[in-house]
Amino acid sequence: MSCGLALSIALAMSNPAVALAADQPPAAVGAPISVAGEPLFADIISRSTSLKAMVDGWAAAKAADDAAFFTSQAFTGFKAQAEQLAALDMQGHLILKERGTDGDLKCILRGISEDMPKKVQAVQAAASPAERAVALSELSYLLNDNVEVITAPPQPEV
Repeated sequence: MSCGLALSIALAMSNPAVALAADQPPAAVGAPISVAGEPLFADIISRSTSLKAMVDGWAAAKAADDAAFFTSQAFTGFKAQAEQLAALDMQGHLILKERGTDGDLKCILRGISEDMPKKVQAVQAAASPAERAVALSELSYLLNDNVEVITAPPQPEV
C-alpha cells in the first residue's frame, strides 16, 4: 500500500471531515470552485485561525522568552495541534490531487504541511529573543497563509 493511501485511510478514519470532503463530487470541467465551505477545509481554516491567535498572543507577551515555555502544557499542546493541522493540510492536498482540481492550492497545501513542523521547530531552536520573535512571526504568517489560500476566490486556470 502506498504511503499516501495509508495516510488517507488513517486520516479518514480519525476525522469525519476528511471523509465528508473526499465524498464531494468532482468539479465541473473548467469551472473554478471554492473548497472553503467543505468540512475538511473549513476545519483547516478554523484550526489555523485558532493556532495563529495563540502564536500572536505569545509573540505579544514574549512568552517564548520564558525558560519553561517549551515544556509548558500550552506549547506541547500547540505542537500536537500543529502536527494535526499539517496532517489535515496533506489530506487536503491528496483530495485535490485525486480530484484533479486546483493545482495551485493542492501544491500550497502540501508545502504548508511540510513547512509547519519546520516553523514550530524553528521557534524552539531560536537562540535569542530576537530570533524567537522572527520565528514566531514566520509561524504566524504560515498559519495566516493557510487560511488565505483556502478562502481566496478560485481563479480560472490560464
